[in-house]
Amino acid sequence: MRAARLKALRIMLGAGTALACSGAAAAQTPPDQTPPEPNTAQLGEILVTAQRRSESLQSVPIAITAFSAESLEAKGIQSTLQMVQFVPNLFGANNTGLGSANTYFIRGLGSVESVATFDPSVGTYIDDIYLSRQNANNFNFFDIDRLEVLRGPQGTLFGRNTTGGAVNVILKKPGTVLGGFGEVAYGAYNRVMVRGSIDMPLSSGIGFKLSGYYQDDAGYVRNTTTGERLNDVDGAGLRGALRFDITPDVEWNVSVAYIRSSGENAVNFACDPRDPANCSGRFATTGLRKTTSSTAPLAISGRKAEFGFGNETDTIIAISNLEWRSEAATLNVITGVVDLQQKFHLDFADGRGLPTVADPIPAVRGFPLGGFGILNDGKHKQFSQEVKLSGSLFGGALDYVTGLYLLDEDNTTDFADTFAVFTGAPAPLQLLLADRTLNNTAKATAGYFQGDLNLSEQLKLTAGIRYTDETKTFRISDNRQACNASLAVTCLNQTNLVAANGVPIPTSQNVKIWTPRFVLNYTPSDSLLLFASATRGFKSGGWNARGTAANELLPFGPETVWSYEAGIKSEWFDRRLRVNVTGFWLDNQDLQAPSAFVRANGSIAFIAQNFADYRNKGVELEITAVPVDGLNLFANIGFQDDEYRLDPTAPRTNEYGVTSVARQLLDCRAQIAAGQVPLSSSNAAAGAPPNNAPACAAGIVDANGNLASPVRTPQWTVAVGGTYDWRLPAPGIIITPSVNVSWRSSYQTGTANGTIYTGAITAGAGGGNRTFPANPFGGDFITGSDAPGFAVVNAGIAMRTDDRNWTLAVECQNCLDKVFLESTLANYTYLSYPRFWQVRAKRVF
Repeated sequence: MRAARLKALRIMLGAGTALACSGAAAAQTPPDQTPPEPNTAQLGEILVTAQRRSESLQSVPIAITAFSAESLEAKGIQSTLQMVQFVPNLFGANNTGLGSANTYFIRGLGSVESVATFDPSVGTYIDDIYLSRQNANNFNFFDIDRLEVLRGPQGTLFGRNTTGGAVNVILKKPGTVLGGFGEVAYGAYNRVMVRGSIDMPLSSGIGFKLSGYYQDDAGYVRNTTTGERLNDVDGAGLRGALRFDITPDVEWNVSVAYIRSSGENAVNFACDPRDPANCSGRFATTGLRKTTSSTAPLAISGRKAEFGFGNETDTIIAISNLEWRSEAATLNVITGVVDLQQKFHLDFADGRGLPTVADPIPAVRGFPLGGFGILNDGKHKQFSQEVKLSGSLFGGALDYVTGLYLLDEDNTTDFADTFAVFTGAPAPLQLLLADRTLNNTAKATAGYFQGDLNLSEQLKLTAGIRYTDETKTFRISDNRQACNASLAVTCLNQTNLVAANGVPIPTSQNVKIWTPRFVLNYTPSDSLLLFASATRGFKSGGWNARGTAANELLPFGPETVWSYEAGIKSEWFDRRLRVNVTGFWLDNQDLQAPSAFVRANGSIAFIAQNFADYRNKGVELEITAVPVDGLNLFANIGFQDDEYRLDPTAPRTNEYGVTSVARQLLDCRAQIAAGQVPLSSSNAAAGAPPNNAPACAAGIVDANGNLASPVRTPQWTVAVGGTYDWRLPAPGIIITPSVNVSWRSSYQTGTANGTIYTGAITAGAGGGNRTFPANPFGGDFITGSDAPGFAVVNAGIAMRTDDRNWTLAVECQNCLDKVFLESTLANYTYLSYPRFWQVRAKRVF
């Protein structure tokens, strides 16, 4: 498969070079693409491709938040992670440990996993190419045309793994005149950023664009054990694009981009764990160094054994889009090749133990190999091919888009888990929990059709359908030397893939599924759209590859969703006011829920299953206004009310022996009644019995024996802000102050809502009559899942010449340095980014 992909890439680039040399003599020069000076007294029109064709945002019956390049700059959005503050009912954050990876939750559907047997619920697309892995979806924008966030399932036109929605990034094509921009910035933590792009027409029918960026900073976390700085955001990118106007009706766009991201999201603290009185910054205490050259005495295999603390990804994205246009139809042949490599060694326990109610603030140990470490050496390759036809039939009575799609993905992940146990001796007991190589593949073919039947000038009926046939495979081999010549049950080999109840674990999955869409559009006037829709989507199944025992490597099935929406899109007062509102009701079946369970030795077992169904309902309101010339205001508000839903008739265990949630609820309540205390698991190696309530604060059952609240779904999301252009005609300068505020109500960050609070608690007889210094039921927050609401303020002031050729700006993100919770792993809480400021200068030529 790899050879085929490389051959396809060589053909694309070779053909592009041949056409460049030919001069495309038959091509005609397109009109000047330089945008006109915007009318600052009106809202500009935004074109989107949410229905796989170019349309006005206000005419598309989908809940979309769209950002033009100018809007992104005005809001200070320079990366995918920064846009999440502005989208209603969207939660986004760096994944735990990985600064290169974002986890998105739209209307409650998302995924926190980056291992390749899990797929995201929110798809990321770059120029129509789907990125299967979310390991490197936190990238900087350099020469972007627009960004679209599509809320709700997009299974008909975008396909699998868009049950929550899609993030659609569209990059600029090569221009027809010589020009470009250069930009430099300096900011907090010694951050240096350089971005630039240049358009170079090579002939009357050939355009070339070269764009890139470079960013480096020192990192905002101080490691008081090693003296190093962590959580830097370093990266670089380079993109070359060619546009061939082969004939007036044939256009070919080819691009190759390389993106490097080097940054981690290490667990850190607002006060120094070594000196709790020092709260002036962010701190970590792991003893794992960036310069570590050996993991001895642990016998870890492969080159990952030499990785120091950090995370690095290298991504190559090659895209070809050949377009043929006629009066009645447009044909696109879209080819994509994605090659992602990721290396990391991360400590998820800050070089010490994991918090429990018996030890809520573990003492600083500075373990040189970390407290709970994961080493990863991954290679992920993807090839996709799509043929798309769109146009009109029957004199414009039917508008349609149809196509065929192929995806071929191959992933190899060599990864190991380590765990340190403090026994009272000077050195910790270091355990190698697992060291294995995972290979998994996905092959999907699909066909889709969507038609808009124009019943009248005002009334339109849309119906679409997609059929997907997908096959996934899973293979694993144990890298430990003792398993090379042994098939012991402790080895992670194919032969041992048997569940705890003796049922063999399958190594392939196939799903064949239809995902339809139905929409009714009514446009009583050019400035008003009313719509109602029903859409189905699905997310692929997979395997619980985080398991460190063969019987934990269980499969989980696909999840499906139906979303019902009704909305209004409107413009008022000669396009000075835009108001869009959408109400939704979302029903998800067989929700995939990754969760952490604590083993008897204190280490973490990660188990993912289709634990429950899920329902969410809510409203989203987006308002944009230009009340006076030069003043731009916006307000985006989201409300959602969600819950897990159980089948009361479900059997006690599923086919692999995993206890049902309904039974787990009963077990948890019985354990609490017996005096056992959740989250009190003590390390058996330290000489203390576990004494915990293992059915509580695990899976989607909280510490009280109730269904947990769904994660990362604040009930309210609010973003408001604006900019004002203050013109100084004499010097020809425009000064633009900007400010925006985003607020999220309280939410949970851990699947089981496990949180440790102040206040001693004594276990009853079933818990060993022990007294613990903290408890899992209530009090002042110490650590865990419970995240209070927060507000973040961003602001800036820009000065530019009225010809827009020069810009000088001072900007800050999280200007008030608000500390808030974003994620949780193993009872450690991951904090938000601190305040960041920068000075930026830009020259357009």
